[in-house]
Amino acid sequence: MPNKFYHTAENMILHHSGRATAGRIGILATLLAEQKAITHREIEQRLPQSLQLDRVTLYRTLEWLVENGLIHKITSDDRVWRYHANHESHSHQHAHFKCTGCAQVICLDSLPTEQSWPLPTGYRFQEIELTVKGLCANCC
Repeated sequence: MPNKFYHTAENMILHHSGRATAGRIGILATLLAEQKAITHREIEQRLPQSLQLDRVTLYRTLEWLVENGLIHKITSDDRVWRYHANHESHSHQHAHFKCTGCAQVICLDSLPTEQSWPLPTGYRFQEIELTVKGLCANCC
């Protein structure tokens, strides 16, 4: 993995007062290098040979990164979580596009999701998940 992602990942983790373990840095650096959201399995496959983690450790590390706002996870109708690094532009709530052909998921930062949603009295908004489905440029 390129050094620029490794150092960026390490700095992001330290900035969030976390322990910069090899696993956390490696996973975050892997996600920083991706342009699209990827699955647990894809992360596992992209980690360097020297940093192979068991599935439970990988899952727990992903959850720690989500809880600390360094990455976000995206739900999908195929019941597979996908993960993407929270670059500054992705630190807010945003929509996603899922290709129904190849299952690729990308962030749609320009699609507004921040609006006042009318909720019943006593209800409080926490988050919204908006996924637009269709065919990506490669599948059209």
